[in-house]
Amino acid sequence: MQFLLSGGNVYVNGQFKKLDILVSNCVIIEMAPSITIPKNFNGRIIQCGCFFITPGFADLHVHLREPGFTHKATIKSETMSAAAGGYTTVCAMPNLKPVPDTLDNLKVQLDIIERDSVVRTIAYGSITMGQQGEELSDMQALAPFVCGFSDDGRGVQDEEKTREAMLKAKELGLPIVAHCEVNSLLKGGYIHDGEYARLHNMKGICSESEWKMIERDLNLVRQTGCRYHICHISAKESVELLRNAIKEGLSVSGETAPHYMALSDMDLIDEGRFKMNPPIRSEEDKAALIEGFRDGTISALATDHAPHSAEEKSKGLKDSLFGIVGLETAFTVVNTELVKTGKITLETLIDRISIWPRKFLNLDTEIKVGQKAEFTVINPDIEVKVKSKDFVSSGKATPFEDYEGFGRIEYTFYNGGIVWEQNTQKR
Repeated sequence: MQFLLSGGNVYVNGQFKKLDILVSNCVIIEMAPSITIPKNFNGRIIQCGCFFITPGFADLHVHLREPGFTHKATIKSETMSAAAGGYTTVCAMPNLKPVPDTLDNLKVQLDIIERDSVVRTIAYGSITMGQQGEELSDMQALAPFVCGFSDDGRGVQDEEKTREAMLKAKELGLPIVAHCEVNSLLKGGYIHDGEYARLHNMKGICSESEWKMIERDLNLVRQTGCRYHICHISAKESVELLRNAIKEGLSVSGETAPHYMALSDMDLIDEGRFKMNPPIRSEEDKAALIEGFRDGTISALATDHAPHSAEEKSKGLKDSLFGIVGLETAFTVVNTELVKTGKITLETLIDRISIWPRKFLNLDTEIKVGQKAEFTVINPDIEVKVKSKDFVSSGKATPFEDYEGFGRIEYTFYNGGIVWEQNTQKR
């Protein structure tokens, strides 16, 4: 198949340039301000005059639910959702059944990925056996097949066990990707311990439950030299800890999700679609996250995409399960809340949603001749309204139901061809 993408704004070396892209037999064979259509061209011309073309988005933090929880979603359904959201790479968290804590258990997941994944899917290995926080997983055997180690969904409570994991991860040249949560500080909370919780007599989760573990882990990073990445940062204290650690020269990084920068706890409604862990926090936390995202302290946009069944999310804030979906709304929300308001540039958003995560994963960060076509085509100016019924994801729980904003994924190219097309909703 041949494609000529004509007149697009192509992301090259950190800025957008007007270029045509010619793809033949899955490979980019020419990029130039104006390409003459070859005489033997029998493919498709896509007019991209108002579109922006970027390296494929990459999400370091998604839950695909398979193996073990296919009543919620599958690898096929959620990687299709990823393609619809502009993602060509997703990293799958290990809270699965079986937990990928040995090579045999990981192989169950990898076989399904090989068979069903629509985009590049990279697995995490668990830090501990069964994610129980007690015995280390078979990190040595897992290392060649994973992008890092995480017990996401729960924090490793034992400090000495965390130190041991960091030393092993450093030896293996892979990062620890940490869910930071002190269990003893949770006290049955299920939303942010803030104004909304007090007004509605609900149990809150304090910010200290997050930043205290980050503080502990950063001390361990100083001792071990481990590469360390903080999952789903939600609190202003966490941002400051990370900022100072980066200034200190530690090998650390962090991510946040769109909902933490678009919403605060006073936006909550007593519905399961507003329940996630960590919770949406205060206006002060939101402002600190935006500033950290703007100045590069927070270097990655991740979704923590976590589909559940409709029943599991139908029980209000108190009794619904933690987790929302986000792959198909991420670009729209951040483009609307941060780019269109002048808080960041579109180039900064592309860096956080594509370039930096791709660097983290040692993937190509440039669109160039000789590569298989792998890029995302976006229209950042088109008005959209979020409707969960239109999601490709099996999960429909989103705090952005009926959200009106700007920005849509027009095409997602992966492995040389189109895996998502807005006009025909080709899946």
